[in-house]
Amino acid sequence: MNAIKAPLAELDQALESILSEIQSPLASEWVDVLDADGRVLCADVRSEINVPAFDNSSMDGWAVRSQDLHEPGDALRISQRITAGDGLNRTLEPGEAARIFTGAPIPIGADAVIMQEVAKPLGEQRVSIETLPRPGQWIRRAGEDIQKNQVVLAKGHRLSPADLGLLASLGLSKVQVSRKPRVALFSTGNELVQPGSIAPSELPLGRIFNSNRYFLAALLTRAGATVTDLGLIPDRLDETCQAFGDARLSHDVILSSGGVSVGEEDHVKPAVEALGRLKLWALSMKPGKPFAYGQMPTSVAEAPTCHFMGLPGNPVSSFVTFLLLVRPFLLRLQGATQLESSFLSMRADFDWPKPDRRREFIRVRMNDQGGLEVFPNQSSGVLTSVSWAQGLVDVPSGQVIAKGDMVRFLPWSFI
Repeated sequence: MNAIKAPLAELDQALESILSEIQSPLASEWVDVLDADGRVLCADVRSEINVPAFDNSSMDGWAVRSQDLHEPGDALRISQRITAGDGLNRTLEPGEAARIFTGAPIPIGADAVIMQEVAKPLGEQRVSIETLPRPGQWIRRAGEDIQKNQVVLAKGHRLSPADLGLLASLGLSKVQVSRKPRVALFSTGNELVQPGSIAPSELPLGRIFNSNRYFLAALLTRAGATVTDLGLIPDRLDETCQAFGDARLSHDVILSSGGVSVGEEDHVKPAVEALGRLKLWALSMKPGKPFAYGQMPTSVAEAPTCHFMGLPGNPVSSFVTFLLLVRPFLLRLQGATQLESSFLSMRADFDWPKPDRRREFIRVRMNDQGGLEVFPNQSSGVLTSVSWAQGLVDVPSGQVIAKGDMVRFLPWSFI
């Protein structure tokens, strides 16, 4: 009699389950703003100053009192010249104009700036204003961008290059962020060969080069992790237990690819269970059905649990499963509040006529007509589909796509 198979787990439920295993974010540390790209804030950043700190000119021209000008061509006496960085607290008297440059402080009494293109100097002493100004024009007001005591970036925000400039504009040289997750990366499988260890033309029958190691290491780094590459584990239970047992003592996460099924040569499951606990899912997604999560005790007081995440061995399955499960887990471990990029609604310029009982993520890229085209071979072993693609289309279970339909597109740009 055949055993009854457990129902496939939904992707969203699996993600919610593993995220719930994170009791608290990793400890915080202070880093230089220059080194903070991609790091997650541990506390709100509140400004101690107004930005701009003073009223200043947004262009080169003339600072004036608008009430002194009544019709185009009126002339004013040139009283001063103010440049960026000029710290003098100057006053503009009635009937005067000040030559002013971008970023320079507005003199007391002035309420508008005239562009130099619509003013005509009359010798060295006077200037003719050819258009009448509006009060406030071309003036950047103090606090216009940021006000003192304003929360500029919230706890849990993942810093971007633009954010680093914003922090610097507040006068900050250091920022408090979560420390980077320490991830031990393994690959499993007797069939795997490390590139560089043998010439491609001499690769024995039945062996393949280990591609997963390279894209997983890069994806981990982009997700904010510090990666320890611990290489290949042979398909032996004792060596798998030894490798995991050593790695758990000094890492927050162990990530492996391959060996998470239940075959005779799949030793990841019993190894993790020997050291801790494991939950193994058959996910209702394609590619990427097998996925494992577990926990093992560590020797680190501030992080007593080492998380284990096991990905399928097929390269496309491993890549997609990492993006949809491992990446958000690592971001949450750092305290991030935004775990994924928003899906875009885009037009499918292809047909997907055969529905699948599993939720599918198909590799696509944008074409010159503003739509999406699909890679012809969607096999989980065809890594060229990922290299060629610019993202994934999320196809719900049982759904077909007809050319012209609007679909949910997840671009690689969020990685």
